[in-house]
Amino acid sequence: MALNLRQTVTDFLKINPEERFTARELACWMFENLREACEEKRRNSQQDLSDDAALLQQLVAEIGANRPEIQKRWPQVRTTETRPRRYYWTTASEAAEVAKVEGLAPIVQGKLTDSALSEHDLYPLLCRFLHVEQGLYPKRIDEKRSTNRHGPNGNKWLYPDLVAMEDIGAEWDREIRACVQQAGAQRARLWSFEVKLLVNRSNVREVWFQAVSNSSWANFGYLVAADIQESAMKELRLLAASYGIGLIRLNTEDPSESEILIPARERPDIDWDACNRLAIENADFRDFISWVRQFHQTDNAKVGNWDLPEAVD
Repeated sequence: MALNLRQTVTDFLKINPEERFTARELACWMFENLREACEEKRRNSQQDLSDDAALLQQLVAEIGANRPEIQKRWPQVRTTETRPRRYYWTTASEAAEVAKVEGLAPIVQGKLTDSALSEHDLYPLLCRFLHVEQGLYPKRIDEKRSTNRHGPNGNKWLYPDLVAMEDIGAEWDREIRACVQQAGAQRARLWSFEVKLLVNRSNVREVWFQAVSNSSWANFGYLVAADIQESAMKELRLLAASYGIGLIRLNTEDPSESEILIPARERPDIDWDACNRLAIENADFRDFISWVRQFHQTDNAKVGNWDLPEAVD
């Protein structure tokens, strides 16, 4: 019998609602459970599929190639933007998916699990990625340490979730560092991060402009998410081109495997008036600015109680 790949993928996802599978996992299931159809495909192929690995790889490639048509015909089939991309069947609206996740929906790197992961659980994972992989010195900004003069939701448009300092001369020769310090040239860049569990077509503009608002003072601004739905990526790229905010996919299983999907566009100057407002109204941000000042005075980035991973200087 012939293998109807589109129908097979859709039927399998439909009987496993909300579970997420990579194309390779789907291909392996076909190979194990639809062996006769797979063997017919092997015989009829003009390619050399005599090796099982080659047949599996061909199935993986065809699942990816058929994805747009599958999603056009069955809108309940959705995919993540994570690599490898994961496929799943859901009848929930994208707004309902956001509400579920923000209500502590179980999610680990695009997979539903038994243990819930909150947005706050993402902060130390992001700190590890920023410090170990990017060489930044991160600091969590707790909006609860603010004067809260802006109403119940005002702070979410004012304070980022994390900030960071970059020592841009970390690899410079000692004499170059001293010369730059004496000349008063730029020695650090400041970064801002807005963190979300899920970004999809339903909430993409809201979370993007929240990141724009919260990072207006910094050299670099980023939106960070553990789960980025493919349905949002076109809009994210358009918004990035217009506003310069970057996008990071945070790998919750292995932060070192996180990806900068869209690099942020650098702003050459810090908005110190905006920094002043944040420092006056939030103790964490004031500490951050104090540590940046001490870095410029001492040429030592380790001054300050940065939110560094355990056992990492």
